[in-house]
Amino acid sequence: MLDSEQADAGAFVAHDGSADGFVDPLKFGGVITPALLLAACGGGDGGSTAAPPVVSPPVVVAPAVITPTQASRFLAQSTMGATRPMIESVVSRRYEGWIDDQFALPRATSHWDWLVANGYSAATYINSEAGFDVTMWRQMIVEPDQLRQRVGMALLDLLVVGIGGVNLNWKQFATAAYVDVLLDNAFGNYRTIMDAITTSAAMGSFLTFLGNRKANATTGAQPDENYARELMQLFTLGLYQLNTDGSVRTSNGVPMETYTPADVAGLARVFTGLSLASTVSTTPDRYRQPLVMNAALNETGAASFLGTSTSGGGMAAVKVALDTIFAHPNLPPFVSKQLIQRLVTSNPSVAYVGRVSAAFANNGAGVRGDMKAVIKAILLDTEARSDDALTSTTAGKLREPVMRLTAWARMFKVNSPSNAWGIGDTSSQSNRLGQTMGRSATVFNFFRPAYSPPASGISNAGLVAPEFQITNEQSVVAYVNYMQGLVANGTGDTKADYTDILTKAADSAALVDEVNLVLAAGQLSAATVTAIRAAVDSVAATATNGPINRVGIAILLTLASPDFLTLR
Repeated sequence: MLDSEQADAGAFVAHDGSADGFVDPLKFGGVITPALLLAACGGGDGGSTAAPPVVSPPVVVAPAVITPTQASRFLAQSTMGATRPMIESVVSRRYEGWIDDQFALPRATSHWDWLVANGYSAATYINSEAGFDVTMWRQMIVEPDQLRQRVGMALLDLLVVGIGGVNLNWKQFATAAYVDVLLDNAFGNYRTIMDAITTSAAMGSFLTFLGNRKANATTGAQPDENYARELMQLFTLGLYQLNTDGSVRTSNGVPMETYTPADVAGLARVFTGLSLASTVSTTPDRYRQPLVMNAALNETGAASFLGTSTSGGGMAAVKVALDTIFAHPNLPPFVSKQLIQRLVTSNPSVAYVGRVSAAFANNGAGVRGDMKAVIKAILLDTEARSDDALTSTTAGKLREPVMRLTAWARMFKVNSPSNAWGIGDTSSQSNRLGQTMGRSATVFNFFRPAYSPPASGISNAGLVAPEFQITNEQSVVAYVNYMQGLVANGTGDTKADYTDILTKAADSAALVDEVNLVLAAGQLSAATVTAIRAAVDSVAATATNGPINRVGIAILLTLASPDFLTLR
């Protein structure tokens, strides 16, 4: 649901003339097509209420037979991109069986270990970011633990650290260690994640609490409140009190605040003294170690926050603080809704949020914060699995730009024999994607969960579309032009393997159907399929470079289509 003015991103400027003779697939009859009509749909935040609603029990869709199209849609929500073998695995193992198989996979080589193995711990890289983008792209694209990769990136969207704001040497290692924390614990417990990010050197630097000092009565200096505030506002509780279904609690029609400035100040006293575990800076090793307490900097007096008090300081006080936040009633709905937004739909119903929130609060065995239970609740819910979402005006999300690239890369077995993985930083909106995982400039991420495009059909309907915060005329043109170059030529030795799809190049129906199924989760409309087939057939299969050009047209027009960009 998108206002036409918001959708109109101007005419594309695309380039042709690659080394492969790759034609410009955006041209039909010599005319450049209009801008993408991007559509983002979802269903509202839910009304405010002063009393907790009754949460409905989980509703799980378990069809007798899972079709390849249904499997591909599931993988679009649960991986960095579908592949033919993974589609067949989901059809065979069914949704829950595939999830269980993914849970059982060992963690892929950590980002830290990969950086060491590939020489980035050499002294020449001490003040460099080199290697970070390399290991991030490689792992998202080629590693088999795809559910872990997808959930880890969802957590990185929520628990944000950006390498540019990590003011340490060996920042590629510090940030890699942080991403490893999220991946290592993606199937663990959210309470463990809270501990790990609080004692992360990268987070300590990014949110300026590394070496945070207690109050100084002589100078009047007070502890840094940055982490205390963002931990509550962005990572765990949110600004307003919530019901179990994520709806905002109100008093006389006014939203009730979750915490006060006094709570922030009290919590900031707890997060003083956290420091690096070693003073050795000639290797990156200290950035992998949890922060330790420096007693000389730590506040040992009383600290009060969220109706709780602690005294004595040290890690015991940190534990009390995190336990208090973890037990807060806002935590399950706040975290659950944002994970749903990242994986399935921008505007989950209050019932959907309530069901996932209930699984977060109790996994069925009395355990709170069990990520496996939360992941299953999100991906197996009727609002995620029902085919009704395909025709609903209140379901779906705009694909994050990174997910668009990795979907293509995984379908077509992108690899880099030299391990250069030259995709690099793609955060530029003028000539890249407008997003790169791990490179957010602020703790608010590239886009905020409550963002709604102003003066649009989305905002008029009371809906949100987070990814539209990085979508504009410039970014749309940049995305298509950038992907055209990658599809045609790759970058350096980071290239796709089109061997399998080239066997279908002569048959436009078979070619487009395969791209539609694996890349677009079968969501291209009949009109879009007809238009792409016509473009493919405008190039003879027997012409010079005909097969590769036909393949390229099918891929790029799919990547540029609203049907692909909007995942339902």
